[in-house]
Parts: sequence; C-alpha cells; structure tokens
Amino acid sequence: MEENGMRVLMLSWEYPPRIVGGISRVVHGLAQKLGERGNEVHVITCWEMGTKEFEKDKDVYIHRVHSYDVTPNNFVDWVLQLNFSLLEHSIKLINETGKFDIIHAHDWIVAFAARVLKHSYFIPLISTIHATEYGRNCGIHDDTQRYINSVEWWMAYESWRIIVNSEYMKEEVKHVFQVPEDKIDIIPNGVDLDKFDGYEKDMDFRRKYARDNEKIIFFVGRLVNEKGVHVLIDSVPKVLQYYNDAKFVIAGKGPQLEHLKAKANYMGVSHKVYFTGYVSDEELSKIYKCADVAVFPSLYEPFGIVALEGMVANVPVVVSDTGGLSGIVEHGVDGMKSYTGNANSLADSILEILHKPDKAEKMKENALKKVHSIYNWKVITDKTIEVYKNIINESKKANWSMSIMKNKLD
Repeated sequence: MEENGMRVLMLSWEYPPRIVGGISRVVHGLAQKLGERGNEVHVITCWEMGTKEFEKDKDVYIHRVHSYDVTPNNFVDWVLQLNFSLLEHSIKLINETGKFDIIHAHDWIVAFAARVLKHSYFIPLISTIHATEYGRNCGIHDDTQRYINSVEWWMAYESWRIIVNSEYMKEEVKHVFQVPEDKIDIIPNGVDLDKFDGYEKDMDFRRKYARDNEKIIFFVGRLVNEKGVHVLIDSVPKVLQYYNDAKFVIAGKGPQLEHLKAKANYMGVSHKVYFTGYVSDEELSKIYKCADVAVFPSLYEPFGIVALEGMVANVPVVVSDTGGLSGIVEHGVDGMKSYTGNANSLADSILEILHKPDKAEKMKENALKKVHSIYNWKVITDKTIEVYKNIINESKKANWSMSIMKNKLD
C-alpha cells in the first residue's frame, strides 16, 4: 500500500483548543504529522465555545460537533449524546466523500460511534488507550466506574489492534482487560520540539509569580488527586527549611483547587504557593522558560507528556517513580525521581536540583538529547503508519460480509 493513499478517521472527545488532559495534544501532534506525510486525516471531535464547526488546519480536516440540545442527567448521558453526534456527522462525511481506510479511536468516550462505524462500513478499528478507569481510581469501586470499565473492555475487544504509550500501560491493559500481548503496540507520545521556540526568560513576566531571588518550582496539570499536587504541597516545608528562596507555582484548574489552597493556608505556606488557575498556551510557555524546576508528582500517570514538555523547555524535571513517568526519566541522569506519594522523597529530589546547579545543567542537556531521539513526532508517526498499513492489509483478507451473515445464521 502506498503511504500517501490512506484516509484516516480520528475520533476524539478533545482537540485543541479544547484541552482537558493529554489526549488533545497527542491527537493533534499525530494528526498533523500524518497529514504532512500526505495522508488525508479527518478529526471528528467535540465543539468548544469560540471554535469553528469545520476548518482545515494545515493538512488536517477538523470537524467539531455539538451534543444534542437535551440536558444530560450525568456525564455518562452526555457521552452517549456526544457519540450520537459523532456518528451522525461521520455517516454524512463517509456518504459524501467515500470510505475511510481506518478508524482511530482515542479512549472509551468515543467507543460507541467507533464501533458502529466499524461494523456499518467494514472499516478496521484501532484504538489508543491513554488511561484506564481502573488505573485512575486504583480499582473499580462504584457502578459508574464499573460501567466505564466495561466500555473500555468492549472497545479493546472490538479493536483490530490497541496502541498504548508505555510498557506500564501495556501491562495494565493486559491485566485489566485480558488483552493478548500480541494485540498491543507500544508507541510513545511525542512532544512538539519547536514548542518553546521564540520564548526566552522574561524577568518582568516572572515577577508576576516570584521575586528575583526566588527559584520557581513549577507544576502544571489538572488539579485532581491522581496528579499528586497535595504531595507537592506536603513537600513545601522541607524544601523551604533547606532552601528558603523558593516559590511554588501551580498552574491548572480542577475540582481540588479550593482544597489545595486551604491545605497550603492550613500548613502556613500559602505565601510561598501561587495558584495561577487556567493559563493559556502562550502564558504556559512563558512560565516554563522562567521556571527553575518542573515537578510532576503523579500517583497515577500512564505516560506523562508534561515531563517531555519540561525537558523541551530545558527545565530540570522531578517526577514520581510511577507509570509512564518512570520510563521517561532516568534518575540522576536526565531528571530526578521520587517515591510515589512520598513528600519527603519529593523534597529531596527538588533540593538536589536546587543545591547542585552543575548537575542540573547536565541533566537538562541529557534530557534534550533523549526527547529529540525518542519522543519526536516523526519517529512516532513512522511507527503509527506501519501499524496502520498492517491492519489495513490484514483487513482486506477478512471476509466481513460472510462473517456477518454467519452471525445472523447462528
């Protein structure tokens, strides 16, 4: 099959500027690189206030759909309504422009639409599982979690192949969904190597967050339990005890924001902890260039694209020794690791960077080399195209019609 001949239909509930977690950046990076390689890529995603319903961004066609004008009872209801909208738009697109070669679904939220399109048009389905409900919650504890877990299992079953972003996630998917090992491909997430081009340290901007003498210890992410921000706040007293000229800048929003503010206040360190709330991509880039340490103390992290962004920004990173983060960082070589959930260990890793600037510089240098060689989108796109081709070729040998007829007769 010629590489340039592929028509790819991507389904994702988030796509820039709608950024909820890491999926948005991954889908965007992969779609753009696939498009640059001459493939026709259509992304069907959720409409966001202020966005266009259809646009062509360089080589990618972006379709944003509205959920139905019926107020959902809960998140699961909203997901089902979104799937109806995704499906309705995709059917029109296929009927008007022709059949796609492959459907690429990102996480369980788009599973229903992906499965219907697969069976209705005989298009092979591949899914990327970015995280699992089991992993996010350290198990399944209530009916909603059980439902989501079952949809994730169902999507894994329906997929021709499954892409995960780390060895850790491969083991999790195998364990949680009983997926055969040879059905799973590990393709890491990438990062835009040019993301911080044109940005330099701006001292006037930096003074919004810290004094000139203070080192900025920076976190960015959703303010939820799994990101471990509470562990970072617990580490503040020890860091300040041994390095008082430090300021903790926490960017992001989420349900734990007020709780974390109250925690910092109760501990008497609120004057050293600055919560920015939501920040734009431009402001985020500026903060990265002003930061002295980037810290990601997650309790659960399937991959950890934020660590890659810290490396590209040329900031020494500290991560917890868990999930995909553990595989990205080599302790003491291109970053520092801390024991997961251990504030004392986290403080030690931060202090190691603050007290040893020469070591920090060497780690930054090594981190940049690693990102450029392993986590760049060209390498990742090459691997994805190879998987696509194998699936498409295999699907051509399958007798879709006969298998459906056999199921009906049975």
